[in-house]
Amino acid sequence: MSYEISREEALKEIVKCGKNAGYFINNYAKISHPLKGLIPFKMFDYQDELIKDFNDYRFNIILKARQLGISTISAAYIVWMMTFHRDKNILVIATKFSTAANLVKKVKQIIKNLPDWLAIATISVDNRTSFELSNGSQIKASSTSGDAGRSEALSLLVIDEAAHVEGLEELWTGLYPTLSTGGRCIALSTPNGVGNWFHQTFVDSSEEKNDFHHTTLQWDVHPERNQEWFEKETMNMSRRQIAQELECNFNMSGETVFHPEDMERIQQSIQEPKYKTGFDRNFWIWEEYRPDCTYLISADVARGDGADFSVFHVLKIETMEIIAEYRGKPAPDLFANLLNEAGKEYGNCMLAIENNSIGWSVLEKLQEMNYPNIYYSYKSSHEYVDPITAEYKSNAVPGFTMSSKTRPLVVAKMEEFVRNKLFTIYSARLFNEMKTFVWNHGRPQAMKKYNDDLIISCAIGCWIKDTAFTTNQRDLEYGRAFLSSMKKSSSEMNTTIPGQQGHRALKDSEEKNKYQEYSWLLKG
Repeated sequence: MSYEISREEALKEIVKCGKNAGYFINNYAKISHPLKGLIPFKMFDYQDELIKDFNDYRFNIILKARQLGISTISAAYIVWMMTFHRDKNILVIATKFSTAANLVKKVKQIIKNLPDWLAIATISVDNRTSFELSNGSQIKASSTSGDAGRSEALSLLVIDEAAHVEGLEELWTGLYPTLSTGGRCIALSTPNGVGNWFHQTFVDSSEEKNDFHHTTLQWDVHPERNQEWFEKETMNMSRRQIAQELECNFNMSGETVFHPEDMERIQQSIQEPKYKTGFDRNFWIWEEYRPDCTYLISADVARGDGADFSVFHVLKIETMEIIAEYRGKPAPDLFANLLNEAGKEYGNCMLAIENNSIGWSVLEKLQEMNYPNIYYSYKSSHEYVDPITAEYKSNAVPGFTMSSKTRPLVVAKMEEFVRNKLFTIYSARLFNEMKTFVWNHGRPQAMKKYNDDLIISCAIGCWIKDTAFTTNQRDLEYGRAFLSSMKKSSSEMNTTIPGQQGHRALKDSEEKNKYQEYSWLLKG
């Protein structure tokens, strides 16, 4: 439609645009194309549906692939809201301040390129990251600090790349009251693993547990993308990048310690336990004791603040299967009783217990019970000490010492076992912890509000399998080899050392024998 129209036509178009955001965007919004320059914004079907959702629902959460123009369509919707409504207050936040500022820039550009007759509200206050229109509507970009937007009532909150915003849980708690007067929210992002605010809000929305309307937009919603495009685009991308950038896969995305492909494989082995027993029904058993197998129980004891769990795993050493698992919050003496009974059930197997503050109480209780097979290590070290040596070593202590030094080592060992398919996991509880176990500034740990107790217990078990049990097996093989060498042989070996008495005696004996053999030559 030509922009040179009569006053009467202009009034009709203004009314039409004010009633229909999609019509306004399709006909009058212009955007910058990297190759073509300033071009009309012609929406695809999925973008048109989003605009309808923005009108129909107060809260929208969008799980999207990259480069679908979702930030741009959000900017165009903001232009419509600010232009055709008075006194609207809009806040844009993102994982980076520059990202939020860039969206505000898109809004400003669309407004500046509207036809003159449609510029019914002009920019009156213009700053780099915010501006205000003559009708009182305003927009600003903000960092994700705890004070963002708290002091003002918002008409619209846009959270760009929401899955990547650290501490969004607390931020949302402060921002939600600002929307109480009818304000709206648009949260959009590519996935970034599980357990964060974006993931949890999206999942809750799909289960109708909150007020958000959820939308998923994978790479193939774009009409100009086909399988050939996908194969070309992903040629140099990792599996994690594909899941995050194109497939909208929560489980396979994010900076998890365990690789997405390994997690996908583990998920296939998850199964319900044969028994759920114990005083709290939290002792899960997949396989009973077999006398021809060797077992290890590794345990992580709760700190005592009520936030984490006391856990242990029963590992079958020959196959490295987790065949039993406990997770609960019992008192230390009850946990010791559980470990004692489980250890006896599995052939008085070795108990390797983290000797943290509460762990000492558990270990002391087990010693009082005279449990016969407790893991020992050197004080302030993770180095294994066999029980016999530990008796006369003053620096040997019961339990496994976890520290800032040993934690990454044992986690790395578990990751190695998982990556090399040396490990079988049946537990859904452990699998769920692995999904939220991430690298945080180079340190492996659970995401905020999640636990890693089962992981640490399991990691201790992997470490001990590759250290203490390997050492014991090597000593056993050496012993067998030594005993084999002591079997009677037809040959004799001279083991005397020159210069020592035994050697001299042997030499004298040899000379005496020679003299007797040739003595006839000397007769006469």
